[in-house]
Amino acid sequence: MEREARAFWIRSPGEGEVRYVALPAPGPDDVLVRTLFSGVSRGTEALVFRGGVPPSQHAIMRAPFQDGGFPGPVKYGYLNVGEVEHGPPDLLGRTVFCLYPHQTRYVVPAGAVTPVPDGVPPERAVLAGTVETAVNALWDAAPLVGDRIAVVGGGMVGCSVAGVLAGFPGCRVQLVDTDPSRADVARAFGVGFARPEDADDGCDIVVHASATEAGLARSLELLAPDGEVVELSWYGDRQVSVPLGEFFHSRRLTVRSSQVGAVAPARRSRRTFADRLAVALRLLADPAFDALITGETGFADLPRVMPRLASGELPALCHRITY
Repeated sequence: MEREARAFWIRSPGEGEVRYVALPAPGPDDVLVRTLFSGVSRGTEALVFRGGVPPSQHAIMRAPFQDGGFPGPVKYGYLNVGEVEHGPPDLLGRTVFCLYPHQTRYVVPAGAVTPVPDGVPPERAVLAGTVETAVNALWDAAPLVGDRIAVVGGGMVGCSVAGVLAGFPGCRVQLVDTDPSRADVARAFGVGFARPEDADDGCDIVVHASATEAGLARSLELLAPDGEVVELSWYGDRQVSVPLGEFFHSRRLTVRSSQVGAVAPARRSRRTFADRLAVALRLLADPAFDALITGETGFADLPRVMPRLASGELPALCHRITY
């Protein structure tokens, strides 16, 4: 059994490196996983890489298997798919998803991994953590049959929300983004696309995921009376203005937050984190989600690629890492 692994660490804001780490001996209730793929969730991981997590959020923003602390040195990430090399018989040899950082091998409790369904290729399963965020957001939003819905912000989270919404019967779903290339993602899911100035208004629900003031303002403009914006954006240490004048009160609009760190209140008494992740993995049987994988890099190149992802020089939704 190999007792050494390599892991990607953020040494300091804007600087990454690969380090050798010693693996603990797995206990009777642990699994040893060999990583096949991991994913860079560009929005959140870019913010972490730049050192943009405010001190007040250091504890809340910790990833489940993070080592170190913000702003660095820190080992951060949460989209990992691998094969169980040692563990309980029912998991041995299985492909599993885990909320683990970018590392070649790792040891975690068996309960921390979720088997990937047979119909979901491991290359696509790296999206499970983000699709889980989309599931939670829609448990919060509670769309109804025939609703008019806009998703403002075509990043990895927003596109995942649009992909899940594509299966809702009778709904008018439109992905809204300033980048015209996001129309290709919308087309893959079978939903509409528009630039912000051309988006359809009269929406019952707008899911906002652009992490911009302009996007939030446009989300409110797109609502019908009594409509609701579900705010999924993570702004880090930036101050954001919310336009609560003009029509906000006369239309009786609502802005509510949604965050994956807790199961949505509408399901909290009946669903666990494991249940929610299992739903996300089942949804990934749809090959349309492959449109969210926009690049691929070998693990050894991650210290050179991460600065380009964080700066936007290398455009991406989910950038997949191969091992």
